[in-house]
Amino acid sequence: MSWMATERFEARTAPGGLALVQELVNTHAVARHGADLLADLATARHWLRAAAGQWAQAHGLEPPELFLPEKDLDALRELRTTLQEMLVVPSGERFTGPFDATGAVLPRARALLVADERGRVAVIPAGTGASWLASAVWSEILLAQHDGAWSHLKLCRGPRCRTAFYDASRNGSAVWHNVRTCGNIANLRASRARRKGAGQGPDE
Repeated sequence: MSWMATERFEARTAPGGLALVQELVNTHAVARHGADLLADLATARHWLRAAAGQWAQAHGLEPPELFLPEKDLDALRELRTTLQEMLVVPSGERFTGPFDATGAVLPRARALLVADERGRVAVIPAGTGASWLASAVWSEILLAQHDGAWSHLKLCRGPRCRTAFYDASRNGSAVWHNVRTCGNIANLRASRARRKGAGQGPDE
């Protein structure tokens, strides 16, 4: 089992359950990497089962039994769009409450708080289909905001890419999901622009 959407892009995976948030963002289509994994019901169901199973494995839990009805497809896509918009906001300016950058109230979800025999408390997503995913995603974001991991989840600056990746650099300055692809393309364009600028005379 694997994070199938993220692995298509060869992007660094976020730790633990935060990878589920990254995985949902990375279901988007990019020409050289594959189609939209939420494009139709059959594909979305396959992706959700795999993602939920991987999330459960990351937490040492049994995979949840999920059913995704057709009416939930739009909700999945809307949740993905919301997460993409959240990651566009610079990490130092990201909200930590129930509002987005415009002040609008974000979608809400329910979750369960449970404790084991050792007194350790865990957040367990509630619901099924799109409601389970929303519960899991918001729970993981909440936990990541508290432990500092949230600021390391970013969108690649490649204008035709926008892949979510986990920045594990020491100073948190990474901007490309893959320096061999998007990074090299950007550097090549910048180099060409510098050479073009250097070749122009003062009157050109």
